[in-house]
Amino acid sequence: MIIDCHGHYTTAPRALNDYRARQVALLDEPGAPALSPDVRISDDEIRDSLEPHQIATQRLRGVDMTIFSPMAGAMAHHVGNAVTSRHWAQACNDLIHRVTRLYPREFAGVCQLPQSPRSGMAECVAELERCVNGMGFVGCNINPDPSDGYWTDPPMTDRYWYPLYEKMVELDVPGMVHVSCSCNPNFHHTGAHYLNGDTAAFMQFVLSDLFRDFPTLRFVIPHGGGAVPYHWGRYRGLALQLGRPPMEDLLRNVFFDTCVYHQPGIDLLLKVIPADNVLFASEIFGAVKGVDPETGFPFDDTRRYVDAVQGVSDAERHLLFERNARRVYPRLDALLRAQGR
Repeated sequence: MIIDCHGHYTTAPRALNDYRARQVALLDEPGAPALSPDVRISDDEIRDSLEPHQIATQRLRGVDMTIFSPMAGAMAHHVGNAVTSRHWAQACNDLIHRVTRLYPREFAGVCQLPQSPRSGMAECVAELERCVNGMGFVGCNINPDPSDGYWTDPPMTDRYWYPLYEKMVELDVPGMVHVSCSCNPNFHHTGAHYLNGDTAAFMQFVLSDLFRDFPTLRFVIPHGGGAVPYHWGRYRGLALQLGRPPMEDLLRNVFFDTCVYHQPGIDLLLKVIPADNVLFASEIFGAVKGVDPETGFPFDDTRRYVDAVQGVSDAERHLLFERNARRVYPRLDALLRAQGR
């Protein structure tokens, strides 16, 4: 199988964004009650939003299953308060659940968490449990910066986050470290903030004993790990300099995806990071759209890059395309086994 571990519902029907606009507008009306999810979308609208776009592209590129989550850039955890985020996460996650019910062989759900700056983890724990136990989701996305560009919350290794990690371990689900939009004009959201978030989270892991407290906790750092593979020597050197454990220890819990949109980047990723720690991903209709004029193929057709890497064995490609995803996301493995795959 070919499993894409990183997909977002970027073509969701307009009614979802209409609900968000109404929800946000009420925040400017003093005393107005919060707007609970009231999104009305038909099954046909979902089909029309996916079949000519995400599904057609998956089939064209030979992708069998995508681990699918709400649009990351629209999470916007800085908006409103914890109640705002809870309702928005519920609306987005309920729609992902409907997608997985309509297309159970093409999509597995990953949930958006109702994070809000400095609001604690109680809402996130409750939503994660609802999505995993109630709707069959296989993981979650975790925003390391709910302030969306200003980094006002504690590092991901702080005990502030522990209630969420306890629930992730209990449910045996991983988290993808994924920021959202950027309110800070210094940081373009996909060109800077996304990669900053990936890199910052990894360094937080290097400095902490988080995985001593949670030895089975698993994180996927997307976008090829940001700057991490390119500066692997820097991180190895810092770990030695600061008396931290060797990087191999960290790789028991931390994984990277292949959302890197040129051949030299994929070559470097797979040369530096062990094949056991890389999951295939493309983020179709995500950060980078369009055709690369140098190759004539879409930037996000990452399967082409992985197929073209020299020195990768068939066994390693099997890890990259399928086995690692099933190992890191055991609930996905159980879902596929139940389907006879």
